[in-house]
Amino acid sequence: MDSTQLALLALAAGIILGVGVTLIVVLAFRARERALREQSLALPPALTAALDAIDDATAVIDSSGAVVSVSASATWLGLTPGQGLEQPELRELVKAARGLGSSTESQTLRIRRGRISDDTRLVVARATTIADRLTLLIVRDISEQERLQQMRQDFIANTSHELKTPVGAIGLLAEAMESASDDPEQVRRFAARMSAEAQRLGQLTGRIMNLSKLQAADELTEVGDVAIDEVVAAALEQYQVQAESADVALVRGGDRGLFVRGSATILVEALGNLVANAIAYSPRGSRVGIGVRGTAEAVEIAVTDQGIGIAEADQQRVFERFYRADQARSRRTGGTGLGLSIVKHAVNRHGGEVRLWSQPDRGSTFTIRLPRTEAPLVGAESAKRKRKGARAVDAA
Repeated sequence: MDSTQLALLALAAGIILGVGVTLIVVLAFRARERALREQSLALPPALTAALDAIDDATAVIDSSGAVVSVSASATWLGLTPGQGLEQPELRELVKAARGLGSSTESQTLRIRRGRISDDTRLVVARATTIADRLTLLIVRDISEQERLQQMRQDFIANTSHELKTPVGAIGLLAEAMESASDDPEQVRRFAARMSAEAQRLGQLTGRIMNLSKLQAADELTEVGDVAIDEVVAAALEQYQVQAESADVALVRGGDRGLFVRGSATILVEALGNLVANAIAYSPRGSRVGIGVRGTAEAVEIAVTDQGIGIAEADQQRVFERFYRADQARSRRTGGTGLGLSIVKHAVNRHGGEVRLWSQPDRGSTFTIRLPRTEAPLVGAESAKRKRKGARAVDAA
């Protein structure tokens, strides 16, 4: 074999060796990059942005159970990147997803917000593996839906219970009247009681309908400038006879000429409910005061009585539907347990709030606070301001 052939063989061997080494180096680099990708916990910016766009709470969990990333909507879960997933129910869900190597079915769980928190939430959660070491956790809080559903069920149950009483009483009184048909005095007595029960049934039905309307509507349908003087006057006139029968004096005081935006009819009913309650729970010979005060931002209407007061334990619940702090007295006075609930929802619809101060045997004060508005322009004043505005435009 001559030197030329040897050179060619050496060259071929060198090329083959070089190509082999290059391939080995390339494969080594690719294997290293793949290993780094598998071990890396950094998420692509696009994925992070996508997770933040999801309304549900989302978190990325690594194989050790530590939180890698949390979406902005997941703050209520109390998760912190770099720390472990605290809720054992969610840890089990993530573990199941890793074991399957895919997504788990949605599960309804009750979890705590944090390890030491007493706040529990009802959630629907599912987990999905998105890499060898990463699992995506999606959690939807359905606690509010559960609360609303419970409120609906309680409302139906309470309404059915409340309606049973007058309906049952009317049925019994009708039977009693039939049995006493030959006794005119007894018939008149039963007829009077039946009329009272029918009136109570009508009142209860009407208040249930009003409360349902307030809760169902997202906003008021008839809105205008409402004079507080007229609201107070209408509420007092509506319950003047009841006050005189109970020997309770109605006293009006405070600022005048104040206005709010809203529905006069709803506000009269709300204030009337407070006045009616104050009269019903006041002793004979006492007074019920309606005071009005205006600030730069709000109008406050306070109804104060000298009645039996409300225990502190009951003050947080008096605005609940059908709740009665004094069951026996409510029955005697014909209370439905809906008046204060209507007040609360009516005031909330106007962007306001209701405050309560009360002490047993010292009386109670319910204060309606509503956003204030400027008095509407009427008559000559309105025309004067319009002319002034027109002159300003002409001058410009």
